[in-house]
Amino acid sequence: MVVGPGQSGVVPLPPAFVHPQDGQEKQDCELAAAKRWLADWGAHYSPWRVTMMGDDLYCHQPFCQAALAQGFAFIFVCKPDSHPLLYEWIEDFERTGQVRTLEYTRWDGKQRLTERYRYLNQVPLRDSDDALMVNWCELVITNAKGEGVFRNAWTTSHHITDDNLAQICAAGRSRWKIENENNNVLKNQGYHFEHNFGHGKQHLSNLLATLILVAYCLHTTLDWMDACYRAVRALLPSRRTFFEHLRALLQYLPFDGGEHLMNFMLNRLGGKIPDSG
Repeated sequence: MVVGPGQSGVVPLPPAFVHPQDGQEKQDCELAAAKRWLADWGAHYSPWRVTMMGDDLYCHQPFCQAALAQGFAFIFVCKPDSHPLLYEWIEDFERTGQVRTLEYTRWDGKQRLTERYRYLNQVPLRDSDDALMVNWCELVITNAKGEGVFRNAWTTSHHITDDNLAQICAAGRSRWKIENENNNVLKNQGYHFEHNFGHGKQHLSNLLATLILVAYCLHTTLDWMDACYRAVRALLPSRRTFFEHLRALLQYLPFDGGEHLMNFMLNRLGGKIPDSG
């Protein structure tokens, strides 16, 4: 998915499916599928100056190097349990005062929060002579009572400074949009994404999943670019309700195309396209 801090919309990209591979004895997995995706699509998307995000599963040297080889930057979650050497380095530099710490207080509309950032550049990702040197940052958020609200840490290929630290952490946190704005929408808001599972004996399940992603991408694009579609969706904010209206209309009435359909719905709902000037 293409996601971004402060952006509610997400854009699905071509998927790579987890399934047994010809000539491979090992069970296929998410990480192997991600490597295939990089090999298939890396050269296509790297001119966009992409920063790849992922959880701790991806924060290991072979995958980081594969991403860099395709021209991607990365921001991956980095947990202490799976990267003991890296955190030993951080503890050593903490004792010598070389881990940079920044702290800010802000009001989020409900409560006062304290954001404490730490970062360190150029630490080894693993315990080997050829270890990839990465940059590390951490964000801890507490409320006025000192209770923890959020905590996470990342490694990144971006050089970290005081000026871009908060931006890098915000980008790392936006990975959750994949779950919230994509997965949950596809499962619970009328796309019935999970219903494709188990269909067919070869590629039908993957085909159905891909078609659902294409539909979701089309709806996102229309919401950004088509004022009439956006106005109708504002009057029918629930995707489920919107799809129900579409199904009912297309059962009984012919339309010349999508524009005709959207104009008909907008008129019958009593709405109008806002004047954008």
